[in-house]
Amino acid sequence: MGMQSVIPAPPSGAIRARMAARMTPALFAETARGQERFWEFFGGSIRNRNTRLAYVTAAYRFADWCADRELTLSTVRPLHIAGYIEQLTQTYAAATVKQNLAGLRQLFDWLVVGQVIPTNPAAAIRGPKHVVKTGKTPVLTAAETRSLFDSIDTTVVIGLRDRALVAVMTYAFARVSAALAMRVADYYTQGKRSYFRLHEKGGKYLVVPAHHTAQAYMDAYVERAGLAADPKGPLFRSAGAGRRTGPLTSRPLTREDAAAMIKRRARRAGLPTQVCAHSFRGTGITEYLRAGGTLETAARIAGHESTRTTQLYNRLPDEVSLDEIERIHI
Repeated sequence: MGMQSVIPAPPSGAIRARMAARMTPALFAETARGQERFWEFFGGSIRNRNTRLAYVTAAYRFADWCADRELTLSTVRPLHIAGYIEQLTQTYAAATVKQNLAGLRQLFDWLVVGQVIPTNPAAAIRGPKHVVKTGKTPVLTAAETRSLFDSIDTTVVIGLRDRALVAVMTYAFARVSAALAMRVADYYTQGKRSYFRLHEKGGKYLVVPAHHTAQAYMDAYVERAGLAADPKGPLFRSAGAGRRTGPLTSRPLTREDAAAMIKRRARRAGLPTQVCAHSFRGTGITEYLRAGGTLETAARIAGHESTRTTQLYNRLPDEVSLDEIERIHI
């Protein structure tokens, strides 16, 4: 493969399979110590599941690239890292390239500390410039979100589950992974108010009061599914194979199944196909700010360290009124 050939994106399923089988990439399997440190890095130093998957994907992708060029861990130089990153920019967005580089840099640091290699070849390599001022995730209007809720068949427990999940993401500004990580006990009542305990990145958790609509949807789901007797079990559960209307299993709903559900529900409600789990987080934040909420409070509810991150979800500045457009006199 030539230096200018495009790097293919390995399917995430294949990466997961290789990781599950503990198939160490040849680049990091030259010594027993290197192999040991490789798995220690992904198993012990990275707590977030999504970050772990992204970094292990980056490691496998880079190892495959090196194998094509007959490079070993001891012969990889900064020049090779720079060439690899340059190739990545031909296929992937800047944010993805920077994430790949960050993963490699941290992995090589881990190998240096473990005395597997003397220096980090990725330490001085810079990724492409990436500045984000406006979010790209599509958000819904209040009317569109209401139409989605109304389109869900709540005569079956699957419908109640799906409606409750969307409500948590919308009214509590919850990330889908945080919502899916909830246990039954993470939805609880104190006095007349219910709360969501959301498990966030870095082992942190947020406690968010439940909006009265989200509370009503959640209560209906929990009661119908009979979840109260299993407080330690997953709150949002998968359905049995091929049983869209049948009982739930004891297994948690996966992100992949949740994403497919959202696409399916959006399509049936006549909404844009680009709608994703993050759309509801953005919708909730935008509507909250439209109603006079403050950016600082929105950031606190969403668990953002900076209001600049929250601002990416705010679509109010993108709205241009018809009156403004009519100022154009031609």
